[in-house]
Amino acid sequence: MNSATIFGKGISFPPRVANGRVTWSAGEQNVREAIRVILMTNLNERVRLAEFGGGLDTFLFEPNNPATHHLMEDRIQKSLSQWEPRLVVESVRVEPVGPSDPEAATATIQYKLVATQALERVTLGVTLRS
Repeated sequence: MNSATIFGKGISFPPRVANGRVTWSAGEQNVREAIRVILMTNLNERVRLAEFGGGLDTFLFEPNNPATHHLMEDRIQKSLSQWEPRLVVESVRVEPVGPSDPEAATATIQYKLVATQALERVTLGVTLRS
């Protein structure tokens, strides 16, 4: 059984066209893309599913400090637990990028794929205010 059968497949995110056709993602890549879709979708953005999403954009004008990072970690954990049944979140860590970009933070999400028990990790950049 291949990973596309286990984890499914869908239109790639962000949507892309190659050779005149819409590209698809499958397997573990599809799960990684779903994580980004969930976290970057704002609440009330989906017409028929208003409660869907992680809404990380709501932190855009928040200070880039440990209190905000903790709130983001909590939001990420809850959103992925609610909307992505193919994984179990093991840990979430949000940290500032550093002095080179005081308005940016990086979210590192470590998760276990339910079907295979494989550990995976994805990082996501988030823009905040310094």
